[in-house]
Amino acid sequence: MPPPPSILVFGSINMDVVTPLQRLPRPGETIHAGDIMLAPGGKGANAAVAAARLGGKVRFAGSVGTDSFGLQLRANLEREGIDTRALRDSTKSSGTAVILLNQASGQNSIMVGPGANAEATAPADPAWYAGAGMLMLQLETPVEAALDAARHARSQGVPVMLDPAPALPELPRELLSAVDYLLPNETELATLSGQPTDSFEQIVQAARSLVQNYDVREIVVTLGAKGALWLNAETSLHVPSIPVKAVDTTAAGDTFAGALSVALASGHSMPEAIRYAVVGGALACTRRGAQPSIPYRVEVLEKMSASTR
Repeated sequence: MPPPPSILVFGSINMDVVTPLQRLPRPGETIHAGDIMLAPGGKGANAAVAAARLGGKVRFAGSVGTDSFGLQLRANLEREGIDTRALRDSTKSSGTAVILLNQASGQNSIMVGPGANAEATAPADPAWYAGAGMLMLQLETPVEAALDAARHARSQGVPVMLDPAPALPELPRELLSAVDYLLPNETELATLSGQPTDSFEQIVQAARSLVQNYDVREIVVTLGAKGALWLNAETSLHVPSIPVKAVDTTAAGDTFAGALSVALASGHSMPEAIRYAVVGGALACTRRGAQPSIPYRVEVLEKMSASTR
């Protein structure tokens, strides 16, 4: 059996305050919420946990507070077998996200206080990057820091995957040019391209515009319950999802990214990797919380096997 691929993650780490609601309160109104849950989160840490559970050997870099949340967050990554030696302590409080969860639909709205994430800097030691199969990035840390990480990775021949969330209307062209795999959802695609994404045809056109105009090599658009679209200069492919009952979609995109990075770094083709990622992301929707919802490799493989019978 081949060794697990080495996956690097530079990104955010938060404590999530998950608040189940029937509806959002109006200004000045107090309403009852369901049982509030504290759960480790942050797009970077979620992606790292996903990559670890789904078959990767993961190293994580970022910034966390030395408060009680920070101690819990660091310990949680280490329990997942993730190397945290590049996770730096900050005098700022740990990042915190308040997640308003619609109990009826499973959809969520998220407010993030970056805290220590705002001080995150990319590791400068070339040894941290050397020999890795993928560097995963997101945008909950400073964009310039993500660009630094991409530069270091490229200098070591490491492919770069960017989940462009939270969406920004303009990203440095150098960052997009340094990215091998861009993973927006429909909303982020609309923001990046400046084009509507209300229909599948519009999504294809917006994705194609990024490939043509911004040097994006490979783009994989996550489409929620509709699966994912892969597009590059030569080809495009729509991979449908599997039916699940969505309970909480919080970490679905992060799980998709972690699964995709592991599959690609393991040498699988893009269609195979997307199928693995689609099933992983779908399973993450069936449980509450960010990292608590992320499935393990055996669960994804069993679900893939069952869906092809």
